[in-house]
Amino acid sequence: MSAIHQATEREWHRFTPAERMARYVIYFAIVAAVVVSAQSIEIIPEFLTDAPEQFADMFQRMWPVAWSFYPGGVQAVLIDTLNIAALSTVFGLAMGIPIGFMAARNAVPVPALNYFARFILVATRSVSTLLWALFFVAVFGPGALAGTCAIAFHSIGFIGKLFSEAVEDAQKGSIEALTAAGATPSSLILYGYWPQVKPTFWAIALFRWDINVRESAVLGLVGAGGIGMALDSAINLFQWDRVAMILITIFVVVVIAEVVVTQIRKRII
Repeated sequence: MSAIHQATEREWHRFTPAERMARYVIYFAIVAAVVVSAQSIEIIPEFLTDAPEQFADMFQRMWPVAWSFYPGGVQAVLIDTLNIAALSTVFGLAMGIPIGFMAARNAVPVPALNYFARFILVATRSVSTLLWALFFVAVFGPGALAGTCAIAFHSIGFIGKLFSEAVEDAQKGSIEALTAAGATPSSLILYGYWPQVKPTFWAIALFRWDINVRESAVLGLVGAGGIGMALDSAINLFQWDRVAMILITIFVVVVIAEVVVTQIRKRII
């Protein structure tokens, strides 16, 4: 009897043979892609072995840090960076929130408008901030205006995408009650949707401002204003002590922005 039981006992496997084969094929494809990529980018082994010495030499050139460079060479461009982040966040919210409402199928039950709004969200989000910056530098010339427009346009897709999802997740009870009472579309938005998505709005606004502070510090490398232009100039002139000063300033500002956003979120949301 026990022999018959042992013969009929089944062994459990997490994956079927076909699933295991598919996993092995995916693993092989990943490894092959890494090998092909490593060969195509032409990594020079001598540069890798020499990297520790280059790092040590770079840090020696950055020390001592040019602290005296901050008042005359960093403070003004740092203020420009913060202004770029603030303005681009405001403009991104002003353009992204209406498009996000338009993309929400429950708030705007018009498929043509929904698809058009989603196309705008995908188009603005798919182009990186650096590419937007290069475009606006070509249009407006180097400066803070190009950086503000670049970050603002890239923010549209980010803000609108998250906001449209929050609107679509809104509870239907209050919306149906207002609709039955004969509320106008603007009343539905103000008294039906907005109270539900208000915490999400502030979370998106604070999170996007935090991201924009970081991005505005980088866009100066392509001439879009801010502290990145001072960093690019110092690197081109081999002024490594000033480079250290600018990098420390960027790090401190990013940390402070993170702390400020966290504290505001605790009090508002």
